[in-house]
Amino acid sequence: MVVSVLSYSQKPHVVCVPFPAQGHVNPFMQLAKILNKLGFHITFVNNEFNHKRLIKSLGHDFLKGQPDFRFETIPDGLPPSDENATQSIGGLVEGCRKHCYGPLKELVENLNNSSEVPQVTSIIYDGLMGFAVDVAKDLGIAEQQFWTASACGLMGYLQFDELIKRNMLPYKDESYITDGSLDVHLDWTPGMKNIRMRDLPSFVRTTTLDEISFVGFGLEAQQCMKSSAIIINTVKELESEVLDALMAINPNIYNIGPLQFLANNFPEKENGFKSNGSSLWKNDLTCIKWLDQWEPSSVIYINYGSIAVMSEKHFNEFAWGLANSKLPFLWINRPDLVKGKCRPLSQEFLDEVKDRGYIITWCPQSEVLAHPSVGVFLTHCGWNSSLESISEGKPMIGWPFFAEQQTNCRYISTTWGIGMDIKDDVKREEVTELVKEMIKGEKGKKKREKCVEWKKKVVEAAKPGGSSYNDFYRLLKDAYHCDAI
Repeated sequence: MVVSVLSYSQKPHVVCVPFPAQGHVNPFMQLAKILNKLGFHITFVNNEFNHKRLIKSLGHDFLKGQPDFRFETIPDGLPPSDENATQSIGGLVEGCRKHCYGPLKELVENLNNSSEVPQVTSIIYDGLMGFAVDVAKDLGIAEQQFWTASACGLMGYLQFDELIKRNMLPYKDESYITDGSLDVHLDWTPGMKNIRMRDLPSFVRTTTLDEISFVGFGLEAQQCMKSSAIIINTVKELESEVLDALMAINPNIYNIGPLQFLANNFPEKENGFKSNGSSLWKNDLTCIKWLDQWEPSSVIYINYGSIAVMSEKHFNEFAWGLANSKLPFLWINRPDLVKGKCRPLSQEFLDEVKDRGYIITWCPQSEVLAHPSVGVFLTHCGWNSSLESISEGKPMIGWPFFAEQQTNCRYISTTWGIGMDIKDDVKREEVTELVKEMIKGEKGKKKREKCVEWKKKVVEAAKPGGSSYNDFYRLLKDAYHCDAI
């Protein structure tokens, strides 16, 4: 274990502004904790909605923080919504852009007028929270952008304008779904090979150029590339070609993932800030004990992340595909996973899987993926989930839902060769065939061997002398003017 000490003339105070969704809050919390361990004062800014969810999940004591790690909130301008579900992503992008500049500026000004905390020296903002750049510039404060998704996903968003210039968007009507338009190969995307239209972020599937997510994500990606520093939770060895292409646009890019491994180099200070995580759902820890009873690499782990929702039809296809495999599985079934009001799983299904299916609402995913009994991860291909799975050497079956998950899925199955994917219109027979192949088949065995190779590279990257470790110290020196010892 390596302990690093920073020397600086004054205590740096960083304001962290994550996009208010689970997949963004998690890596932001990991990065904030690392900086806090190194002596930085942290102000972590949630929207009011997620702050309430964190209190419900982790308790009031956790959100009290410590003297040098504090939580603050700003409103997002959205109407009230289900407290147990993620807010509309498109609505959040639009709402934050329209309503969050003023509240964040007022918060930073209040911090700078307070005698209880150091002067704010920097704002680290999420790639989808571009308004924070204006706050930083208007107050004369340094800014760094933290892109919490994949580098290939970022490059995908940067192609939106080019698709319009090439008259490939918008689609004239919904026939693009079935007429082969999504299978057109794009041989001009910088740093990305074997990419089809269907592999770009899902918002390209549009018949209008004013669709809120297409506009919002495209604009935020362009804005992101103008930052003085772009931090990405990725590994150079995983995405070298696309990182090189991004650095041709902006050389100030720092790949520092996987953050959970990077954090191992910086142990907790005695009586320091100890986090229980940053989950917006309460974890069910009983699943770890349940996993203990199974043979190595024998269990299917299913989790579609914090945002994905599906039709009741697709939900049932997944359920019976798992049941018909006759294999043990751990299934994370969020309360808001199915659109509308879903009937509970049938008694027939529950009877079929009673001795080998474990169904809960949320779990500590990193612990689950690290468990030796887990043999494959059926995932939505969100970047946190993908990187965690790679880090633990677990192959994946991808069913991407939206945003850059489609891009990640393509890299998982093709570029890295560590997974397979399920068709958009999922069928139970396909689910059964794929999970059996990945657990017991020859293809699954080869994917698992490939995973072991990638895991070794990813682990090494975060160790002293590795690509991510070195980039993190370059970031400290360049962006925060700290001398790393």
